[in-house]
Amino acid sequence: MNPRSILRRRRSLLLSAAGAAVVLAASVAVAGTAEAASTLGASAAQSGRYFGAAIAAGKLGDSTYTGILTREFNAVTPENEMKWDATEPSQGRFTYTNGDRILNQGLSNGSKVRGHALLWHAQQPSWAQSLSGSALRSAAINHVTQVATHYKGKIYAWDVVNEAFADGGGGGRRDSNLQRTGNDWIEAAFRAAHTADPNAKLCYNDYNTDGVNAKSTGVYTMVRDFKSRGVPIDCVGFQSHLGTGIPGDYQANLQRFADLGVDVQITELDVAQGGNQASIYSSVTRACMAVTRCTGITVWGIRDSDSWRTGENPLLFDNSGNKKAAYTSVLNALNAGGPTVPPTSGPTSPPTSSPTTPPSAGACSASVTLNSWSGGYTATVKVTAGSAAVNGWAVTVNLPAGGAVTNAWNATSTGTSGTVGFANVSYNGQIPAGGSTEFGFQGTGSGPSATPTCRAS
Repeated sequence: MNPRSILRRRRSLLLSAAGAAVVLAASVAVAGTAEAASTLGASAAQSGRYFGAAIAAGKLGDSTYTGILTREFNAVTPENEMKWDATEPSQGRFTYTNGDRILNQGLSNGSKVRGHALLWHAQQPSWAQSLSGSALRSAAINHVTQVATHYKGKIYAWDVVNEAFADGGGGGRRDSNLQRTGNDWIEAAFRAAHTADPNAKLCYNDYNTDGVNAKSTGVYTMVRDFKSRGVPIDCVGFQSHLGTGIPGDYQANLQRFADLGVDVQITELDVAQGGNQASIYSSVTRACMAVTRCTGITVWGIRDSDSWRTGENPLLFDNSGNKKAAYTSVLNALNAGGPTVPPTSGPTSPPTSSPTTPPSAGACSASVTLNSWSGGYTATVKVTAGSAAVNGWAVTVNLPAGGAVTNAWNATSTGTSGTVGFANVSYNGQIPAGGSTEFGFQGTGSGPSATPTCRAS
């Protein structure tokens, strides 16, 4: 998203969804238990999902902005800082300062980081705009390779290609300088991204694809073809810049993509303020919760004053940072629960993970997955119950010498180095027989290589 796209986007918002009163039961869900999490990220994490925000490096000095960010969200997306014009302003000269600020902000808070976006017809540097044909193709693939390599092991998911399909009734590709390099340019970009960072989830991202229509069907056909031929695509992003309603087949559309074997993500959600803003937010959230492979939601900005949709007040916090009714509707919908995201919905090539010993009755087991970089890592620990339910758990992790835990999420921790203990928090201590939950932590040095131990209570 960028300000140069505002007029086009506004014309393209789903105004045709005026009949959305019939969509996805617009009433606000009520949290079902006294143990309900009190922030968006924590409530999403209860079902293995994330709830994130698009952020700008230039606003990280705003204490209200960063306070909401660190409290509420467990995923971040850079608004502009990882796009082509920002990361390669002149050919072959790469700059990552602001992209790294976004990355470090997310990792320091234990958040997932979505990379946005490797290739897009808009926000190309002027030198790329002047290229065509094989010269442009070569430059584009080199860009994908270099940027994905720089962030290797640190990005949860990349929007590899953004907005490559045209609006209108044809469902075909957008005419752009990238498209004119050959119809296989999207496939080439995904293959290059996978080679550079095989453990990142690779997504295609677009707008006006929220319901079943010609454009979304064009994307669907491409994804189905990619999956049939082994092109490495892991997820599809739905921007969901909504007006006064949403399509009646919103959830069904998410599900048909998920049925192709890809994750689906709501990547740029915002809703024009009006009498039904809260119920639309609730409906979108509950639709994601109802689709097992809908792994998370990102709102495009934090406060209304941070939004690209000037005057429409489309976000969950007002200009002063106060929670709006839409915030409460989303939190309630997340806490109402839904299918848990399965652990099998990982990237095309799985990250390094410790072996897991099958748990016995009344017991639990744990395994750890690492995303590492020079000098640090984040660890995701999966806790699995045996053939009997678990009403509380404690996990012990042995860290290599010289390493230390700097923060943890979805668990309380005891100690920072050597043998570190983690225990459940109020909302994730109960695990049904055969079920699982996850917590995570960030550390310095090398991550643990031994299998964690788990004790059930």
